[in-house]
Amino acid sequence: MKLLVAVKRVVDYNVRIRVKNDGSDVELANVKMGMNPFCEIAVEEGVRLREAGVASELVVVTFGPEAAAEQLRHALALGADRALHYVTDETLTPLTVARALQKVCEQEQPSLVLLGKQSIDSDNNQVGQMLSALCDWPLATFASAVRLVEGELQVTREIDGGLETLGMALPAVVTVDLRLNEPRFASLPNIMKAKRKPIESAPFAALGVEPAGQTRLLGVMAPAPRRAGVRVGSVDELLDRLKNEAKVIP
Repeated sequence: MKLLVAVKRVVDYNVRIRVKNDGSDVELANVKMGMNPFCEIAVEEGVRLREAGVASELVVVTFGPEAAAEQLRHALALGADRALHYVTDETLTPLTVARALQKVCEQEQPSLVLLGKQSIDSDNNQVGQMLSALCDWPLATFASAVRLVEGELQVTREIDGGLETLGMALPAVVTVDLRLNEPRFASLPNIMKAKRKPIESAPFAALGVEPAGQTRLLGVMAPAPRRAGVRVGSVDELLDRLKNEAKVIP
């Protein structure tokens, strides 16, 4: 079967985020970018499924600027077979991304779509759910284990009461969580091999999806600096401050 994994270019998770002076957005100039960590987990799971003989091909796709080809090369170095790059400089809403992925699914006919549960920049956690609804495919979110048993996809996910295992027919959409796996490091030989793997590039408009502007960014504000702690001399003083200054206890 064929696997499709969507990846997103985001600010590297090790970078301290800075807001522009005018508060219009996050500062991206001269900032290290990387693959969304949840997307990297999805790529790793796709590679493992292919290595186990469950899948025959792993395709990665992204919608983003020319520079996003760097993240596709990284996915190819991790073990993906080929990549699709639909180039756009616009900031796409989750619904637009889901509609674009629906078009890609119509073209590629994957048996399983793996997505990160959310991106660390917008934190929307919406694309997987929207794609499932658009394609009318079964959905499992926050996956911590994925396996194929006698042609049925079984996905284990963490819930408040413990673990829940869902069984579903293919094709399906699965969004992955941190506990699913630990992504491998791309070795130098695989990085060199990735340079020869194909990346098919086309303008985003080629998908025939009109970017929907249901929301717009009004501004970004950095969180207020955390105040320094205060050392108290006794439990009675602590209780007094909590009651009369912080007012967190009656």
